[in-house]
Amino acid sequence: MRTFTSWRTWDAARADLAGHPALPVLTRAAEAALRWHGDQTRPTGAPYAEHLLEALEVLVRGAGVSDPATLAAVLLHDVVEDTPATVAEVEAEFGDEVAELVDWVTKPPAGGLGRKEKRAAKAAYLRRLGDAPDKAILVKLADRASNVQTLENMPPDFQRRYYAETITYILPLAARSPWFAEWFEEWRRAYAHLL
Repeated sequence: MRTFTSWRTWDAARADLAGHPALPVLTRAAEAALRWHGDQTRPTGAPYAEHLLEALEVLVRGAGVSDPATLAAVLLHDVVEDTPATVAEVEAEFGDEVAELVDWVTKPPAGGLGRKEKRAAKAAYLRRLGDAPDKAILVKLADRASNVQTLENMPPDFQRRYYAETITYILPLAARSPWFAEWFEEWRRAYAHLL
């Protein structure tokens, strides 16, 4: 299974993207994402930026996506969900299309909900993605590919739950894209022991 972990920093990604027509907007998006996410880390302790850059690498090097709005949105996909940034701020800096894509992939706030209610809200959010435009689906698929490509680094109970969630909700979305359908099928087989 191919993994996408080469772009650990924006400098590394930018060097590989030299000459890419979307580089100016990607530079602005990367700078905004780094500013909004600040010192945040992933559950593994890795800098948050690594996840965003992995998702970008999935789209560029894996799926061959070149659309500037989709690529900018993948760098910004968690800013509304995980930082004080708002959809309106994303729109002000990056326009309607990027803001709409970010809005589609942003989970509704679950503060104050119990564990069972949070899981039900997340399931409803994932089901709603079936109505999302194709570009938003690409952003979500790249986000999930980044999250699951090293699933073994997470606690065993999380691995099993996340595997099942990915099979149930994400694989049907991946069917819209031949590249993602193939990648997620390879991933499913590699992690089938989690059933």
